[in-house]
Amino acid sequence: MPDLSRRDFLKLTTSTLLTASGLLGLGALFRFLGYQTEPPQQTQFDLGAASNYPVDSRTLLPNIPALLLHTNDGFSAMSLTCTHLGCTVESKENGFACPCHGSRYDAQGNVLTGPAKKQLSTLRVETTPDGNLILHTD
Repeated sequence: MPDLSRRDFLKLTTSTLLTASGLLGLGALFRFLGYQTEPPQQTQFDLGAASNYPVDSRTLLPNIPALLLHTNDGFSAMSLTCTHLGCTVESKENGFACPCHGSRYDAQGNVLTGPAKKQLSTLRVETTPDGNLILHTD
């Protein structure tokens, strides 16, 4: 190896460090650009056969979270997500209560006490030709 002058050694070291930092920066940039976001949330849920839900029933669907109602008029559903900050409300004797900030709703989802200002949202329920129920949350 030839003798390196101090100036040549500093040039080589600087070039090496700049190249390494540039490659690390490019690697970080490619990792950032290749980031996979979370898959979109499911908006349709197959609830099975409509015959599984008797008339005048209220079925809690904790994985959605929603409440499926079957009345003489047909099927309907209510979201159990608090309209204040998105917590899942809990069923109480006269309706629902948000465990996070204390909002209370009646059995139909109307606001009794805040801080929530909007009622629980209604969800669309569709009956397929083969008799299954599809719940839409969008």
